[in-house]
Amino acid sequence: MHPNPMYHTGTRQECLDYAAEVGFGILAVSDPAGAPHMAHVPYVLDGDRVELHLMRSNPVARAAKAGAVARLAVQGPHGYISPDWYGIEDQVPTWNYVSVHLTGRLEPLPESDLRATLEKLSDQFEERLAPKPVWKIDKVEPDALARLMRIILPFVFHIEDVDGTWKLAQHKPEAARLSAANGMEAAGLGAETGALAALMRAAKPIQA
Repeated sequence: MHPNPMYHTGTRQECLDYAAEVGFGILAVSDPAGAPHMAHVPYVLDGDRVELHLMRSNPVARAAKAGAVARLAVQGPHGYISPDWYGIEDQVPTWNYVSVHLTGRLEPLPESDLRATLEKLSDQFEERLAPKPVWKIDKVEPDALARLMRIILPFVFHIEDVDGTWKLAQHKPEAARLSAANGMEAAGLGAETGALAALMRAAKPIQA
């Protein structure tokens, strides 16, 4: 994350709400020998509790003994900012982004909790597709579902610390920040540029 505290303006709750909205991140743990392992995971965040599942064969699952220290990195929209877009002199290229890091402890859940964890996950994302009817796990034939569930395990991640970087040109003059947001959006560099531009426009000015 960016070390400058001026970008760490999001409150704990704002960071948690953003992580909950994204619902996907990189989970990192270290094994007993100190080797780092990472997994890309969808999750359900409720309060200070995150539920997720991992393949049995995933090194993260093997390293996640009870109480294993872990970090979940949640990446928001990001994009390159050209100095030309600010409309002021003596600027340099940079990269704007939103990122939230959740640090805590990863613990296995009882395997009997797996179905409930899967149902929470699918319900969370299916409900965002309204008015499409919500897909339910009951639609899967029981034997086929049992075969699929044998290769994954449920986990809970207990959040102990929350930090977020909201690097949105808040320290620039307002006209320059809005101009950069317009320039990036007009350049059409990717699907995320519109979301990042909106965040830049809504950012509260800060003193550098």
